Amino acid sequence: MKHYAANKIPSILGYKFLSGAVIPRPIAWVVTKNKENGITNAAPFSFFNVVAPNLVSISILGGPYGRKDTARNLLENGEAVIHLVNHKNVEEMNQTSASLSPLESEITQNSLETIQSETVTPPSLKNADIRMEVKLHQHIPVEKDGTLVSELFLLEVVEYYFNEEIFDEEHAYIIPEKFRPLGRLAGSDYVEFGEVFALERPR
Repeated sequence: MKHYAANKIPSILGYKFLSGAVIPRPIAWVVTKNKENGITNAAPFSFFNVVAPNLVSISILGGPYGRKDTARNLLENGEAVIHLVNHKNVEEMNQTSASLSPLESEITQNSLETIQSETVTPPSLKNADIRMEVKLHQHIPVEKDGTLVSELFLLEVVEYYFNEEIFDEEHAYIIPEKFRPLGRLAGSDYVEFGEVFALERPR
């Protein structure tokens, strides 16, 4: 076994190890809106997961312009729309990962089609089989040695939307074989939805 002490390697190497080992990761394609100028932002995040019923988490690192637009907008107005990613929208999602200035909109730049959300101010992206309107539940600054390294956002889901093609309405069940989500690996790599198998929990 190769061994590395975390306190003896650069933080970028620790990031590389974690992003390569904790795989695949779900992708949250997040739309937020700037409260002051109304600019709408779209950005993908793979440090994303479920916390509890109706509660999800997104960890947002800093960007080239300091605090990322998504983090700033969440703190200012506490609202967002999370879209899940599959082959239908992966190319569009990837385009919104570019580092733009806070005065530029990924939605405008990439001509993404939006629709009005039900409960929150930010619009929803039309080309997504699953989306969730969310409101800020808790913001947790993550510091190391007195320096802010990340911001953890706990977000409460207030509205769920599912494309009828990937949803079994009778059983209120998402059909993974039809949704076929993509997962994030390290670097520029993604993984396709694969084989499904079941294991019964021991009693």
